[in-house]
Amino acid sequence: MDDDGSKTLSFDEFKKGIRDVGVNLSQEKEYELFRQFDRDGQGTINFDEFLRTVQPQMNDRRKKLVVAAFAKMDKTGDGIINEMDMKNVYNVEKHPKFMSGEWSKTKVLQEYLKTFEGDSRDKDGVVTLDEFMSYYASISCSIDNDAYFDLMMRNSWGMDLGV
Repeated sequence: MDDDGSKTLSFDEFKKGIRDVGVNLSQEKEYELFRQFDRDGQGTINFDEFLRTVQPQMNDRRKKLVVAAFAKMDKTGDGIINEMDMKNVYNVEKHPKFMSGEWSKTKVLQEYLKTFEGDSRDKDGVVTLDEFMSYYASISCSIDNDAYFDLMMRNSWGMDLGV
C-alpha cells in the first residue's frame, strides 16, 4: 500500500489499498476508517499505528495480568501511573543515559513512561490503564503461548501479580 516508499500511508494510498483488496466504501466512510488508523492525528498511518489497529484482542487471562501489573505500579491508587509511582518501581541508576550523566533520574523516568503511551496523541507523562493495556496488547499479539505471556509479565515486573 505504501506506493511512495515513505514508510507511512497517506489517505490516498490507504484508500487505494483498501479498494485493491475489495473494500468499497463511500469517501466519508473511507476517511472515517483512515482516522481510526491514524492514532496520532498526523494525517498519515505509520506501521505501528497500522498494527495496533488490526491486532487481535487479548484474552481475559492476559488482560487480568496487565491490570494486575498496572495496579502494582499505581502506588498511589489514583488510576494512573506517573513519575511518583515509577520512582519506587523502576531503578534508573542502571540506565545507560543516567550512568553517562546525559539524563537525570527525572528524565529517565519521563522517557520510560512515554514508552507506555505508545502512539497516544497526548504524551503527558501520565499512563492510563487504557494506554498500558494498548502497549501490552501490541506485545501480546506476537506471543502465541499464554503461559509464556504470563511468565514475561511476572518476570518483567519482578513480582507475583496475584492472578
